[in-house]
Amino acid sequence: MIGIFGGTFDPIHFGHLRLAQEAASALALQQVRFIPAGEPWLRDTPRASAQQRLEMVRLACAGNPLFAVDDREIRRRGPSYSVDTLSELRAELGPAQPLCLLLGADAFLGLSTWHRWQDLFGLAHIAVAHRPGFAQSSWADSMPPALQQALAARQTAGPGALASAPAGQILIYPITPLDISASHIRTGLQQGKSPRYLVPDVVLNYISQNQLYSE
Repeated sequence: MIGIFGGTFDPIHFGHLRLAQEAASALALQQVRFIPAGEPWLRDTPRASAQQRLEMVRLACAGNPLFAVDDREIRRRGPSYSVDTLSELRAELGPAQPLCLLLGADAFLGLSTWHRWQDLFGLAHIAVAHRPGFAQSSWADSMPPALQQALAARQTAGPGALASAPAGQILIYPITPLDISASHIRTGLQQGKSPRYLVPDVVLNYISQNQLYSE
């Protein structure tokens, strides 16, 4: 099974990397593909350029044989839609390959605002990682009815169901709480604070060398 981990990665940090590592272990993934968004349509314009964000992801993932970096969304013109990316991957990898879209709980709760979100289930499973403050028991008030229905119909209790089918299931699993956000890192850099131990040293060096996120 291959995990698909998209995001702005502005910048990539240890929260991203730990989520990917724990997902690989919990779901028995053969690989986690990091796919930086070229033009994220649900977020503000990234502070770093697409090529800079891609390079930071490459630096952060180097040396981990489970991690791969895919630049297709940066090469593609126009907004980065997950449904387009998964459609491309499905065409390349074949109809039988299990694919698993990796999301944090906050992203999952906003899934019904994504472009053609219901089509995602025909292309991949969705694995939702618990993040600090997002225990499943607290989700009900934040989840739109359509998403509640999808979760009720598709939720599975174990990763074995994901490996036995190419797409269509939702799995919720816990991860180590690391309350790190890219926005806080950017704000800290603007204030002259060091993000050391929040991002890998190679990424910190790249940020410093390219004077990213500072005023």
